[in-house]
Amino acid sequence: MIDGAVSRKLLVVEDDEGLQRQLKWSYEDYDVVTAGDRAAALTAVEAHAPPVVTLDLGLPPDPDGTSEGFATLEAILAARPGTKVIVASGHGARASGLRAIASGAFDFYAKPIDIDELGMIVRRAYHVHDLEAENRRLRATGGGTDVLGGIVTGAPEMLKVARMIERVATADVSVMLLGASGTGKELLARGLHDASLRKDKPFVAINCAAIPENLLEAELFGYEKGAYTGAVKTTEGKIELAEGGTLFLDEIGDVPLPLQVKLLRFLQERVIERIGGRKAIPVDVRIVCATHQDLEKMIAAGRFREDLYYRLAEIVVRIPSLAARHGDATLLAHHFLARFSRDHGRTFKGFTPAALAALNDWHWPGNVRELENKMKRAVIMAENPLLDAVDLDLGEHDVSSLTLKTMREDADRRAIRLALARTEGNVSTAAKLLGVSRPTLYDLLKQYGIEG
Repeated sequence: MIDGAVSRKLLVVEDDEGLQRQLKWSYEDYDVVTAGDRAAALTAVEAHAPPVVTLDLGLPPDPDGTSEGFATLEAILAARPGTKVIVASGHGARASGLRAIASGAFDFYAKPIDIDELGMIVRRAYHVHDLEAENRRLRATGGGTDVLGGIVTGAPEMLKVARMIERVATADVSVMLLGASGTGKELLARGLHDASLRKDKPFVAINCAAIPENLLEAELFGYEKGAYTGAVKTTEGKIELAEGGTLFLDEIGDVPLPLQVKLLRFLQERVIERIGGRKAIPVDVRIVCATHQDLEKMIAAGRFREDLYYRLAEIVVRIPSLAARHGDATLLAHHFLARFSRDHGRTFKGFTPAALAALNDWHWPGNVRELENKMKRAVIMAENPLLDAVDLDLGEHDVSSLTLKTMREDADRRAIRLALARTEGNVSTAAKLLGVSRPTLYDLLKQYGIEG
C-alpha cells in the first residue's frame, strides 16, 4: 500500500462477510470501514466521509426489484458528490460497470478481485481526490484564483508571470505582453494597472485590430470639429481619455506603418495633436501593449518599426498558453462551472472521469477563451448532473478505452503537475513531495512530456 495511507478512510461496501475480511486485511494501511447494504453504507458515509468507496454492484436487490448496487451508488454521490466510488461488477457484467461510470462512478473492476489491481485503482482514486481537494483549497485561499487582475491559476508558469507583472507595476515603464489569443492579456494589463500608482486614474483599452485602419487614428488621437465630413464636434481620443492612467493597446502589431510614426512621436515627446488641430496637448499616460504576432519577424520584414518596438517593449512579459499551464484547465473548468451554473440557475455535481481526462488531454488552441466558451455551452446544454467529454465538445472519451495503465498514467501526470505547482517548479522539492528520487522524476517528466 502507499505511504501515508494510515488513517485515511476507505469504505468497502460488500455483502460477502468473508470478502469484507479479505479486503480489510489487504488494506491494513487504510482505516477500512465496511458495510453490507445500502443503509449501512450511507450511515458510514455520513459518519466517516470516506474519500474513496469500493462498491459491489451485485448487492441483493430490494424487495421491489430495485438494483441495490446502483441505488447505493446514486445515494452516495447525492450525499457526497466528491466521493470516488469504485464499483465491482461480476464476470461478464462489463456493461454494468460502464453504466455505473456514466452514473458518476470513478472506475470499475471485474470480479473475481485481483487485490493488486484493485489497490492500484484505489491509489489512483486518492490521487485524483487529493488533486481536486487542492484545487478547492487554492480557490478558497486565493492561491489558485484572482492572482492578478482576476487571473485564475495554480500553475507555476502563470504564477511566475503574475509575480513579474507585480514587480514592474509600480515602475513607470512601458510593458509589452506577448502571448497567443485568449491567454488573458487584457486581464493581466488591467491587473498591472490596479497594482500601479496610477490605479485611481482611468484604464483605457483599445483593440487595434478591431478598428478599421482609416478610423484608428481618430480613435487614438481624437479630432477637432470640422476636421472631416461627419466631425460635428471636437472629440478626445483614447490617449487623452487615459490621462494620468494606463492605455492598453491590444494587438499592437496591427497598427499600420503611417500611424506607427505618429504613435512613436507621442511616445518620444508625450504630446499629441488631434486630427485637424494645431495645438500640442501634453498627456501623461502609461502604455501597456499586447500582441500574438512575432514582432521581431515583422521588423525584419519592414512591417513594424524597430524604434517603436523598443519604446513599447521596455519590459517584455511572455504569457504561456493554457496547454503549458499544468493543471489550470481543470482548475479553470471548475471555476467556470461554478460561475455559469450560478448565472444560469443550474446545478451540477462536477465532471466525469472522461471529462477530466479530456480537459487535461486537449491542446486548447483557443486557450482560456476557448475553455470559457465550451464551459458556457456545456452548462446551458448538458442534461446530466455530471458533465461528460461530449458535453464539453472535446470528442468522446470512451470509458472502455480507460485501461488501468492509461488511467494510472493520467493519475501520475496529475500528481506530478500538482507537486510542481505546489513547489513552484522546483524539481528536487517536488520529487521529495512525491516520494521519488530526482532522477526518477526527471524520467517521468520526459516520459509524460511535462516541462519541469
